[in-house]
Amino acid sequence: MTDTLDTVTADGTPAEVRAELDAWLEQNWDPELTVAEWWQRLAAGRWASPAMPVEAGGRGYGRDLTAAVSTGLAEANVVGPPTGLGLMLAAPTIAVHGTPEQVDRYVPEILDGSVAWCQLFSEPGAGSDLAGLQAKAVRDGDEWVVTGQKVWTSGGHMASKGMLIARTDVDAPKHQGITYFAIDMDQPGVEVRPLREMTGQALFNEVFLDEARVPHDAIIGGQGAGWAVANTTLAFERASLGGGGKHPVSVAPGQKAGRLQNRVGDYTERVNRGPDGEGGRGMGTSAMVELARGAGCADDPVVRQEIVKLHILGEVNRLNMLRAKAGGSRHGGEGNLAKLAMSELVRRSRDVGNLVIGADGMLAPADSATGGVVQEVTTFSPAPAIYGGTDQVQRNIIGERVLGLPKEPGPAKETPFRELLQN
Repeated sequence: MTDTLDTVTADGTPAEVRAELDAWLEQNWDPELTVAEWWQRLAAGRWASPAMPVEAGGRGYGRDLTAAVSTGLAEANVVGPPTGLGLMLAAPTIAVHGTPEQVDRYVPEILDGSVAWCQLFSEPGAGSDLAGLQAKAVRDGDEWVVTGQKVWTSGGHMASKGMLIARTDVDAPKHQGITYFAIDMDQPGVEVRPLREMTGQALFNEVFLDEARVPHDAIIGGQGAGWAVANTTLAFERASLGGGGKHPVSVAPGQKAGRLQNRVGDYTERVNRGPDGEGGRGMGTSAMVELARGAGCADDPVVRQEIVKLHILGEVNRLNMLRAKAGGSRHGGEGNLAKLAMSELVRRSRDVGNLVIGADGMLAPADSATGGVVQEVTTFSPAPAIYGGTDQVQRNIIGERVLGLPKEPGPAKETPFRELLQN
């Protein structure tokens, strides 16, 4: 990857990073650019994913400096980096487990938003027990032939690449016979079917793999090491979902989304999630305070108390993640705790929002005097407790891996997958 900076270090304070970013934005932000041109500038300046290692196009920032960048972009009212699972999961996973050649092949097109990714993990019979997956990959020369079904694939309808885990050895124990691939979604053996949600959106999909092909050199982390690589991806997912903080306006990446050639300035006023999950502002404390003021109940002591509770939960989650990043992982469960906190934050946002707007919450979004944002949060609120690993799975992980509680009874770890009862 070409280094566009003379020197890149992870040193500095959040204030110093903000000053550098503000000066850079003054020179580089131009609403007349296309989305693609703007993202190319962000990537070249290493602002697209500052938490990534320097050798992978980032700045090596910790969580506090990364948060300073995100907040700076949001407060400058500019479009943020490409959203989606490529930037959130694929790029950092490849930076950890990929070869230098794979980093150079896959990461730049993620950072500049030209290629969107999806995550092909869960299956109809392998959700909570992900290691029980049955999608199989069979070696055929320099390629692998993949057959199986995946489900709850976020953004699969817009993705050109996928993070795929498939079983490559049925004689190995179930956690050891899995391999992690970077697969091309645009091929005859891949069919994507959207799943319509009660929000009216279709962010999730089911994906059918019928002798789809993936090159051997697209294996990330080594053959049979897919479970370890997948756990890295899941750790990034939980930490990202639970991280909180202020985020800039988001735009969907990739050619299929149809945004790359649009004027970037057209997206800076987008405030709610669009049909592809775009948006920049949720129902955090500031938004809730403004909602209460608009509804004339900002002085109600019960409303004020509930908003403060929401704020405290968000701050505890933020500080927990900052502490973990500053001193390293204390116990390995920080990401799981953040994911649980995020689920609770969304539920509390729903409840406090409806407390604030009262009977208006029973109206359809289009008929609501408050713009429908509370209705959107309400219908979306069950999802965070399910995607990215259910709340129950997070509690099991914390109980077993952090607290040392006994695991649920089951077959010995050494049992070959083919001898296990299938889900």
